[in-house]
Amino acid sequence: MNEQETFDWDDAYANAAHIQDAATYPPRWAKDANQFRDSWPIQDIDVPYGDSERQRLDVFSPDGPSRGLVVLVHGGYWLRFDKSSWSHLAEGCLNQNWAVCLPSYDLAPLVRIEEITLQIGDAIKTAGGRLDGPIRLVGHSAGGHLVTRMLCPDTPLSADTLGRIEKVVSISGLHDLRPLRKTAMNASFDLSEGDAERESPALVRPLRECPVVAWVGEDERPEFVRQSKLLAQAWPTATCHVEPGRHHFDVIEDLINPDSGLVSALLKD
Repeated sequence: MNEQETFDWDDAYANAAHIQDAATYPPRWAKDANQFRDSWPIQDIDVPYGDSERQRLDVFSPDGPSRGLVVLVHGGYWLRFDKSSWSHLAEGCLNQNWAVCLPSYDLAPLVRIEEITLQIGDAIKTAGGRLDGPIRLVGHSAGGHLVTRMLCPDTPLSADTLGRIEKVVSISGLHDLRPLRKTAMNASFDLSEGDAERESPALVRPLRECPVVAWVGEDERPEFVRQSKLLAQAWPTATCHVEPGRHHFDVIEDLINPDSGLVSALLKD
């Protein structure tokens, strides 16, 4: 057997198994998000953007004129979580006077990844229709995949909405889905070779030139670092940043700090 046949692809994408106290993160995220929703004064919760119960989004607005809209798409391997665990991550952008939208979406295996891509397009169009100005996209893990998909030639976005997108930041994103066919998770994804290729941003050229940052933690699984570097190599306007001392679960925490490098990477011109 060759090296590719013996490589453990499940372990390559297993984040929690390689993070100390990993089980403590999801309940802390949910608690922090709930406390943030209780404290932030200007919010619009559970705005529908589609027909299913999970096709809902939250919009948090700054105290004063908004500079534009940030759409923050959560991760969880398209299999778990919803917007309610991530509200607190809006704080950094809000304190830089940007409105922030967080959508939920239907999950695999009830829907296919290509359907989730379409849903995120609908969420961005709905949120963009409520607020004027530029749009910036940021997503974590599977969310990183979904926001970069918006720039692909088969984007679900209209030309008008696409033209408003100024920057995309993929945090620990998945940009080549072909290796996921070799994991046990594909029992839920049911990705064929053609599906994986069509849903892989790194395998196509972006539809328009737009600054893209692939942001990844230095202490992440090597496969996630590779995925981020791959996008930077494949897209002419993309760069890769490896953040020291961060792993897959804490790399997103700098979204809370309005003066962090991550927020700067998303919001600076």
